[in-house]
Amino acid sequence: MLKEFRTFIMRGNVIDLAVAVILGAAFGAIVNSLVTDIITPVILKPALKTAGVDRIELWTPAGIALGKFIASVINFIVVAFCIFLMVKGMNKAMSLRKKKEEEIPAAPAEPSNEEKLLMEIRDLLKDK
Repeated sequence: MLKEFRTFIMRGNVIDLAVAVILGAAFGAIVNSLVTDIITPVILKPALKTAGVDRIELWTPAGIALGKFIASVINFIVVAFCIFLMVKGMNKAMSLRKKKEEEIPAAPAEPSNEEKLLMEIRDLLKDK
């Protein structure tokens, strides 16, 4: 069962799906930060000014939080790089495993009936 699980995990489709899910979640955090920390404050700032709020600081909910957005972009880059290293290592391990399997010589095939008869004839001719 463990061997079957290992073969299932090492299939390319499973690895591709896992990478897509992880990177999709990290990219979703970038989009969420863009909307929450950049776009929404730009839209709310004029709305709050027209409502009579004169002074809007950067640390208030209506301020643009560029640092949070940059942090989420850096987080995505770090996650993507770690996934890249993991996939690269798995590919290397798979290629070494395939190479090792190729090095093991296959057992010689059993001679066919014709070959057996020819070998008997050869042996009989040698004995005479």
